Amino acid sequence: MSPPRRAILRALATVTTLTVLTGATGCGGDATAGGKQTTELRYQGSVGQVTLPELAADLGYLGDVTLNWIGNVTGGPQDIQATATGQSDFGGAFNGAIVKLAAANAPITAVVSYYGSDAQTFQGYYVLDDSPIRNPRDLIGRKVGMNTLGAHAEAVLKTWLARGGLSPAEVKQVELVALPPVNTEQSLRQKQIDVAVLGGVIRDKAVASGGIRTIFTDYELLGAFSGGTYVFRDDFVKRNPETVKAFVTGVGKAIEWARTQPRETVVARMRDIIGKRGRNEDPSLVAYWKSSGVAGRGGVISEQEFATWIDWLAAEGELRGDQPKAADIYTNRFNPFVDGGGA
Repeated sequence: MSPPRRAILRALATVTTLTVLTGATGCGGDATAGGKQTTELRYQGSVGQVTLPELAADLGYLGDVTLNWIGNVTGGPQDIQATATGQSDFGGAFNGAIVKLAAANAPITAVVSYYGSDAQTFQGYYVLDDSPIRNPRDLIGRKVGMNTLGAHAEAVLKTWLARGGLSPAEVKQVELVALPPVNTEQSLRQKQIDVAVLGGVIRDKAVASGGIRTIFTDYELLGAFSGGTYVFRDDFVKRNPETVKAFVTGVGKAIEWARTQPRETVVARMRDIIGKRGRNEDPSLVAYWKSSGVAGRGGVISEQEFATWIDWLAAEGELRGDQPKAADIYTNRFNPFVDGGGA
């Protein structure tokens, strides 16, 4: 069994274990017995970057809801697993990772999109300028560094390899290496890996430094799409529907604010947020921000954004038993932007 396959199976085993634990975690800081809904949301952030909920809070779009930062996270699967087990109140990940967690019977629901790919913001697969790698077959026996296994970067890569004519056995010969996003560029330049998956502001900063070139991007492969969503536990949603609605509304408004403001205005706001929160971070990354990449207005989720990855995971043999239905994994009922509405 190849290292990538073992890693994915380990991840699935972890998901199943965490799902069992979910039933014993209780509701944590959820609504009290008196029916009062919580107005504080525990979450994990990202070093040197500003998440949409953080932007929404700073813009005053969350109303009475406040955010309680409990630490940083490097990968989506870890983030939503923390939500499933009650360590955080919401988390975000690639939709395919959410499908796998839902298939393991984790009681979570996706409520709003928060990242995606478009002409300005995308994940690219980069090599050094003098690398001989130019097509899918050139990756056989090579190392590809990405932020986490079993998520967006791996799914897109394997889709590209399959479309490039590689057999399942040949795809297994491409070695996947999990690396923190802030270290991936350095690992490529030091030739510890052959290909680096870079996205967002980290990608733009690396490209600006020169010496690397792209072999393909997820936008070139799949077009514009929302790739990830924020999830809540079902018990939290049931006890705190108004809080969830305020969160979704605020994130949706933040998406549209960022979409309609001059880029310089958004960057200045994000730099100010990083300065105010006092986490001893380097704010230089936000200077490269271009867009959230979210396809739907206000983060509205489309069924296809889950159905695509359900089909892919089924074809990969990653789903066991009955396949989850896309409509059972997400909801737009809290989003005021659905059906052309606004907040």
